[in-house]
Amino acid sequence: MGVAAGPIRVVVAKPGLDGHDRGAKVIARALRDAGMEVIYTGLHQTPEQIVDTAIQEDADAIGLSILSGAHNTLFAAVIELLRERDAADILVFGGGIIPEADIAPLKEKGVAEIFTPGATTASIVDWVRANVREPAGA
Repeated sequence: MGVAAGPIRVVVAKPGLDGHDRGAKVIARALRDAGMEVIYTGLHQTPEQIVDTAIQEDADAIGLSILSGAHNTLFAAVIELLRERDAADILVFGGGIIPEADIAPLKEKGVAEIFTPGATTASIVDWVRANVREPAGA
C-alpha cells in the first residue's frame, strides 16, 4: 500500500440490533487521539448504510463492533457490498463478542483482523497503522 495524502480515515460502525456502543466509542476515540480521522456511524446501522458511509467519506478502513452474535452475517454482508461497489480496497476489521472458532472463517471471507475482549486500544491503533496505510509524512 502506498502513502496517501492525509490521515488514515476509519469508519467505526455498530451494525445490526446491538444497543451497546461503549466499546466502539472507546476505539473511535483511541483512533482519533492517534491522529486518524474517525467517522462514527452510531447504533443500528445496516451493512448498506455502513458501506455507503465508507465510500462517501473516502474511508481507508471500516471497524465493526458486533456484540449480538450476528457477526458471521454482518461481516459477510459488508464485505460483499464493498466488492459489489468496487470498494474492496477498504479494509474491514472488527471486534466484539466473537467466538474463537468463528475468527478463521471470518478472515477467510475477507475480514482483515478480529479483536476480542481484552484487546488494548494501543494494540488496535498499532494494527491499524501497520495494516491500513502509512499517514502522510510518516
